Amino acid sequence: MKEKQTFAPNGFAVLGTCLILVLASIGGIIVGAEGKVPLVVIAGVLVLLASLICLGGFFMVQPNQGAVMQFFGSYVGTVKDPGLRWANPFYSKRKISLRVRNFETAKLKVNDHVGNPIEIAAVVVWKVVDTAQATFQVENYVNFVEVQSEAALRNLASGYAYDAHAAGEISLRSHTDEVADRLRKEIQARLAKAGVEVEEARISHLAYAPEIAGAMLRRQQAAAVVAARQKIVEGAVGMVEMALDLLSKNKIVELDPERKAAMVSNLLVVLCGEHEAQPVVNTGSGHG
Repeated sequence: MKEKQTFAPNGFAVLGTCLILVLASIGGIIVGAEGKVPLVVIAGVLVLLASLICLGGFFMVQPNQGAVMQFFGSYVGTVKDPGLRWANPFYSKRKISLRVRNFETAKLKVNDHVGNPIEIAAVVVWKVVDTAQATFQVENYVNFVEVQSEAALRNLASGYAYDAHAAGEISLRSHTDEVADRLRKEIQARLAKAGVEVEEARISHLAYAPEIAGAMLRRQQAAAVVAARQKIVEGAVGMVEMALDLLSKNKIVELDPERKAAMVSNLLVVLCGEHEAQPVVNTGSGHG
């Protein structure tokens, strides 16, 4: 069932008409009673009753709000024009907010794509765009949004690894924009039947589960050390290559293969070592 907007007249104009009818009917009853004209009295009473019943048709619509109207179970339409409105007093009117809302899911404990237990939560920004679907397609659309958002978050977490283990791999921690877009689309697909539009969905909490947090922290530290060492070695090799090229180009010293290998070894030890190098003065000659 899709939403259809219907018109409800301005309540102030109808209120004025009802008050005039009430006063006219009371006057008619008085005149009919004094003149002993039963038909006038009966007509006055009927008009008065009808006017009083019409007073029950007034309702207020706030900005960014919709009033879903039903007539004995049948959907009549939705009124979205703000202000005092009037409709058939026998219509039931259910107010639904069209404002933007947000909520944060609970911290869920799930296994990521490689089986590591993680804790994850997300913030979802949403609003109702179809009042008919929100009213008639689901029992409680607010609860439906929360439950389906958590289900989509669980499914998303199981589809990605917490950390990328290969170049170009999308992970929960390193590709926040891609993951957020995927999460928004998955939640939207689940909530479309409830007349809800998801404006944004983004992970607000992400961490390894406490039982493996320590081990994973050591693993991350080890990976960082390896990456740093790799950069140091690459830089050291480049510096050694540059030093040998300059020595050869400027003809400062001629190095045979054995002395060149020794120099390369010493330079790599100095450049890649964790401690400062200790200078050693050689007072002898390297050649006899």
